Amino acid sequence: MKKAFTLIELLVVIAIIAILAAILFPVFAQAKLAAKKSVSISNQKQQGLAILMYTNDYDDLYPREDGCTLNDSFNTVYDVQPAGTNPLPFCTGANGNNGGYAFRDNHYSWGKWTVPYTKNTGIFFHPVIQKDPTGWLEGEVDGGYALNLAITGALNINLNTGALASYGGRASWLGGSTTAVPQSASTMLIMEQTTYSVVGGYESGTTSNNLNLTYYPLAVREHWSGYFYQPGGTGPCKEQIGVLDTTTVPFAGSVPLSYCDGHAKAIPAGQFLANTPTAAQFGLSFNKYLCGIAAAYYGNGNPSWTAGAWPMWGL
Repeated sequence: MKKAFTLIELLVVIAIIAILAAILFPVFAQAKLAAKKSVSISNQKQQGLAILMYTNDYDDLYPREDGCTLNDSFNTVYDVQPAGTNPLPFCTGANGNNGGYAFRDNHYSWGKWTVPYTKNTGIFFHPVIQKDPTGWLEGEVDGGYALNLAITGALNINLNTGALASYGGRASWLGGSTTAVPQSASTMLIMEQTTYSVVGGYESGTTSNNLNLTYYPLAVREHWSGYFYQPGGTGPCKEQIGVLDTTTVPFAGSVPLSYCDGHAKAIPAGQFLANTPTAAQFGLSFNKYLCGIAAAYYGNGNPSWTAGAWPMWGL
C-alpha cells in the first residue's frame, strides 16, 4: 500500500516553511540594504576624490563655476539635441519641466564638474533615494548626493550676459580652498539628501543688490533633527524626537558622508546631530523657516561659534 502524507503532516511542513520564510526574508532585506549602503559609501568616496583631483588642477580651489553645455545632462533623455542647437532653453528654465535646466553646469548639477575625473556618471545616482530618472526636476538630479556649498561656495551667472545674476556670488566663508579647511579629515563635503543636490548654506554679508554674499554652513541642529526624525511630534520642527524617518535615513539610522580629505564613512544620525551646534550655539535665532530643506537661508547677521568645537562643519 502506497503511503502518503497526512493532512496534519502537510500543515506542519507548510508551517515550518512559513516560519523559516518569516525569519529569513528580513535577513535578506537587511543584507540587500547593507549592500546598497556600501555602494553609497563607495559612490561618495569616488565623488570626493574627484573633487580633490579637480582642486589639484585648479590652484587648490573647489569648483563653483556656472555654465551651459549642450547635451551634457545626466538624464540622457535630453541629450539628443542636434549639433548647433542653442542650449540656453535647457539652462535658463525656459523649457520648464521638459528639461529646463538639463544642460546647466552649476552647483545644482555639481557632478558635471568632476565627470572628467570620474569618467562615470553612475556614481551620482543614489541606490535608494534616487529612483526614477524620468522624474527629475526639470532635467536635473533632485536629491541623492548633496554637496556642502558652505565649503565650496556657489555661483549664479546670467547666461545671456555673463554677469552675476541675483544672489550670484556666494563665497565660502573659508574662501573656497582646500587648505583653508581647518580639519579636512573631520569636515563634511558630501552627504545624502532626499531633495536638492546641495546642502544649503546660511547667507550673510549681502550687498544692496544681493550680488555678493558669504555662505556659512547650515550647522543648525534643530534643522537636521527635523530632517532625520519623523514628522508629527513636538520637536523644534514638529518632529518626533528619536523616531528616525527611514526615507531620509534609509540605512538603519546611519548617514554616509564624504570628507574633505577624500575618505568616506557612515556615522549614526545621532552622532551627526551631536556634531552639529544648536542655533543658539551657532549664534543664530532659531525660527520655523530654518526647518525646511532649502538651498539657502538668508540672514542679516554673521553667525558666531566657539572655534574648533564643530569640526564636521569646518567650524
